[in-house]
Amino acid sequence: MRQIILDTETTGLNARSGDRIIEIGCVELLNRRLTGNNLHFYVNPGRDSDPGALAVHGLTTEFLSDKPKFAEIADALVDFVRDAELIIHNAPFDIAFLDAEFQLLGLPGFHAHCGTEVIDTLVQAKAMFPGKRNSLDALCDRFGISNAHRTLHGALLDSELLAEVYLAMTRGQESLVIDMIGDTSASGAVHTPGVVLEALELPVLVATDDELAAHEAVLNELDKAIKGVSVWRIEPAPVDAVAAADASATNA
Repeated sequence: MRQIILDTETTGLNARSGDRIIEIGCVELLNRRLTGNNLHFYVNPGRDSDPGALAVHGLTTEFLSDKPKFAEIADALVDFVRDAELIIHNAPFDIAFLDAEFQLLGLPGFHAHCGTEVIDTLVQAKAMFPGKRNSLDALCDRFGISNAHRTLHGALLDSELLAEVYLAMTRGQESLVIDMIGDTSASGAVHTPGVVLEALELPVLVATDDELAAHEAVLNELDKAIKGVSVWRIEPAPVDAVAAADASATNA
């Protein structure tokens, strides 16, 4: 499975009012492993950045003046993301800017050039940590990912950090089928045989006391990290306990 973590920096907050992309960073994951095959462009937007945006990314008009226009990098971007699943933090923002850039070139929107699915890690984080701050910095802190070198926002740096955050957020959710098939070569096409799930005979292993203790220690660390109760501690009441409670209420 090929995934691309993507981030952009822009001249402002509103693509509809003429703000433009000034930086694009993409990081490749293949079967949940960083490949080192990244894509990075600075882009000359043909206009100044808003003061607020400039304070965030620090990319001045002078610095960007000799960089390629979006039209010059569009084909390379399309080739890199084609048929991949995209992972973006606050995806509607970046997709709106990418769509606007492609429309200025008279081309179909960005979705037409990449895989059908876009994973929004901001939506995932809000579901996992309701009521908490879920910015990239906050998530790095929550998962113990060092972002000390992030003094300003940068598309490639932020994509690299988001890749680590995404892997931490989804650790343990890998497909059993992918594990059975094994890794495929990054240089070749991915051809995976079908698997009849009903035919699988998976052994049921009961956790040992040591494993239960180790699991409890991990949960304690998670609770400490989020300053609350992790979702893995939340489980439905046992059926017999529910039945007992119902019987008690009936007899009262």
